[in-house]
Amino acid sequence: MTLLRVRDLDAGYGDLQILTDVDLNVEDEEYVTIVGPNGAGKSTVMKSVFGLTTHMGGTVSFDDTDITGANPEDIIRLGLGYVPQNDNVFGTLSVQENLEMGAYILDEVPKDSLDAVYERFPILEERRDQKAGTMSGGQQQMLAMGRALMLDPDLLLLDEPSAGLAPDLVDEMFDKIDEINEAGTAILMVEQNAKEALRRCDRGYVLVNGQNRYMDTGRALLDDQEVRQDFLGG
Repeated sequence: MTLLRVRDLDAGYGDLQILTDVDLNVEDEEYVTIVGPNGAGKSTVMKSVFGLTTHMGGTVSFDDTDITGANPEDIIRLGLGYVPQNDNVFGTLSVQENLEMGAYILDEVPKDSLDAVYERFPILEERRDQKAGTMSGGQQQMLAMGRALMLDPDLLLLDEPSAGLAPDLVDEMFDKIDEINEAGTAILMVEQNAKEALRRCDRGYVLVNGQNRYMDTGRALLDDQEVRQDFLGG
């Protein structure tokens, strides 16, 4: 079943158009990665799906519901979570308060969801009373993902999850994303570490100048000589 369907998407910020005729799909429980050069519009795709850009044309549907230009709160209620690259935790709140904020649309915080997040990210339970702003970059990224998982989304959007992490933490972050996907949550990820992202994902899209350039399985894109030369450093 197709969870996310983007067709002929034109979007940007104000009068500035960034995306032109972008198409992509994410199937149920699939792991999809968007790669491409800096400035290609990768993050704009994610923000557009989540209703955070200026819609200029095309459609976005989630689970057969048209969410083109919808309010982010309404999108969350449908089962779509989003972890932005920057400013993705509330620094003055504790770890547990951040996680509770992930369930703010509910009347009460679901204890089973909180327990599941702590089980997946044990470091968060250890630091549950610590202010989020005093945690390391990797711990903050885990917290941001944990908060997005509090509503048990069907699809999780991840924007550059390895950005700014120490090299020894990058593999751990990717392993956590693999585990989330293997547990049944579909993933749409923008990632600077293109080789590793394509190695792990089911399918990948290469975006260039705000337009689709290539789409194939992650392995096929890794093996494509032109893709490797132009976008993966040979």
